Amino acid sequence: MTRSDLVAHLAERFGQLTQRDTEFAVKTILDAMSDALAKGHRIEIRGFGSFSINRRPPRMGRNPRSGAQVLIPEKLVPHFKPGKALREAVDIQLPADDSDAR
Repeated sequence: MTRSDLVAHLAERFGQLTQRDTEFAVKTILDAMSDALAKGHRIEIRGFGSFSINRRPPRMGRNPRSGAQVLIPEKLVPHFKPGKALREAVDIQLPADDSDAR
């Protein structure tokens, strides 16, 4: 599901909201989540999961073109850990045919 799919689904489900209001609400929520993660905070949505920041230590890598070793600096990356309810819901909905998996 893309952001525009989410906006369309919410606008359809909540008839009192216009498409523009729904788009603004989704943008506001996602911006607030991005700002919180950028400040190093943890986000927990009960029944869905939690977002946090993980530290990737510096490491040695290779330039694929030249084969030369390069130092890859330390990074802070967002991490999502699904909640128990989400894991169970996905497990129940697991399709028998994996041809649709990406």
